[in-house]
Amino acid sequence: MADASRDATTRQVSTAMGRLHVADHAGDEPALVLMHGFPDDSRIYNRLVPLLSPRRAVAFDFLGYGGSDRPRTGTLDSAGHVHQLGAVLDELGIETAVLVGHDASGPVAIDYALTAPERVGKLILLNTYYGHAPALRVPEMIRLLADPDMTPLADAMLNDPDRRMWLLGHTARQFGGDPLDPDSVGVAAVVPQFFGDAGRPDALPAIRAWTAALFSDLDAQDQRITQGQLAGLDIPVGLVFGVLDRYLSPDLAAHLASLFARADLQLVDGASHWPQWDAPKAVSGLIR
Repeated sequence: MADASRDATTRQVSTAMGRLHVADHAGDEPALVLMHGFPDDSRIYNRLVPLLSPRRAVAFDFLGYGGSDRPRTGTLDSAGHVHQLGAVLDELGIETAVLVGHDASGPVAIDYALTAPERVGKLILLNTYYGHAPALRVPEMIRLLADPDMTPLADAMLNDPDRRMWLLGHTARQFGGDPLDPDSVGVAAVVPQFFGDAGRPDALPAIRAWTAALFSDLDAQDQRITQGQLAGLDIPVGLVFGVLDRYLSPDLAAHLASLFARADLQLVDGASHWPQWDAPKAVSGLIR
């Protein structure tokens, strides 16, 4: 597999709540800024980044995840992700970016574009969501973590390492993956968030904070849709969705495309929730 760290400058970007781990791959502007959702980190782009040359590609971990600092519980909220993105752009001197949002970072990319459209040249949305939609199917594990009525059960499962691993394996199979495959995106980028790795603690507080805000975030996104903010966004939007995703599906992609004035939808055959991992060559061609 190609080495995503090739020609990368690793940086620590300071924010009010801690430092962000950033990998900056030199290349042509405008920079592609790659974001992860929950519960993974920037390693979901390891197979894609080498194929994005000669474009500059910047991948970072949100606070609480991957190589970034673990801030105090209570300081992690969804609005903070937009601020963290802005901090990365400011620190790296990126005036105009192509924002690539996957899963829960799709709304981050959209919200940033709504607040600072002059700094976004294009949005690329990979298997993501925005607002409540008939086609949206929240994965069972995420629904468990997001529902306040299920907090005691979620706590019991996550506090037991064996049940925690069973939950990850079950979820991987629902996405069509093999939880025992050492080359899977789950082993590379999801399992470390639940168990820690390389001397770093797990990302469970950050995962719990982000998922706990899911339903209120969806309500706020619905309001922006109703107000016509997405329809009024004068920025090209490319939606690139793996067709095998049972949750953030092609039907949801078509719904999202209808919300924007300038949207293009491309489906990636043979790919599931992480098309950048399953079909990096196809996705790199669509992004570049």
